[in-house]
Amino acid sequence: MLYLEQLSLDKKMASILDGEPYTLKKQKRIDFYLCSSIMSQQLSVKVAAVIKQRFLALYEGNPPIPQQILDTPFESLRGIGLSNAKVNYIQNVARFAMEQGMDWKKLEKLSNEEVIIYLTQIKGVGRWTVEMLLMFAMGREDVFAVDDLGIQMAMKKLYKLDDSDKKTFKEKMLKISKKWAPYRTYACIHLWKWKDNGPAV
Repeated sequence: MLYLEQLSLDKKMASILDGEPYTLKKQKRIDFYLCSSIMSQQLSVKVAAVIKQRFLALYEGNPPIPQQILDTPFESLRGIGLSNAKVNYIQNVARFAMEQGMDWKKLEKLSNEEVIIYLTQIKGVGRWTVEMLLMFAMGREDVFAVDDLGIQMAMKKLYKLDDSDKKTFKEKMLKISKKWAPYRTYACIHLWKWKDNGPAV
């Protein structure tokens, strides 16, 4: 894998590159990925999986199209274990997909930063959520999630960074990450695996 050669140029990163090379997968239903991502936020992997199953059960086990989500009563979505805020956010995603468009072909033409700007217009969708989407739904190879707590913890430990000043800390992280381009997504995945605190994808 090409990415392993690039990441191995960084001695400290090279020390954690073990196991099988990682292959990025693509998920064509961007709207469904975003809804799943919102549902699983701040939940354990187990609880998130249960809620996702309950969500799919509302639609006979199939990922719903945006119109189906908007047609689902608010109380039915609350009933699967979602907070009021999360129900609103999922409906926001469905509405945005219907009104502005969220299909694969449209987003595929945009740069990483353009996708982030476009999708963070949706109330309830932040930069981190879109970075995860770029990595794990769109298969983009060069995304660096500087605000991710797991990445911060891993880099603090691996590179002996001081995080007392958050701004300086993030600047140092970004500087180190430039060495990994254009394969920063893989670097993030290996940091998560090494620290064992990756996002549920």
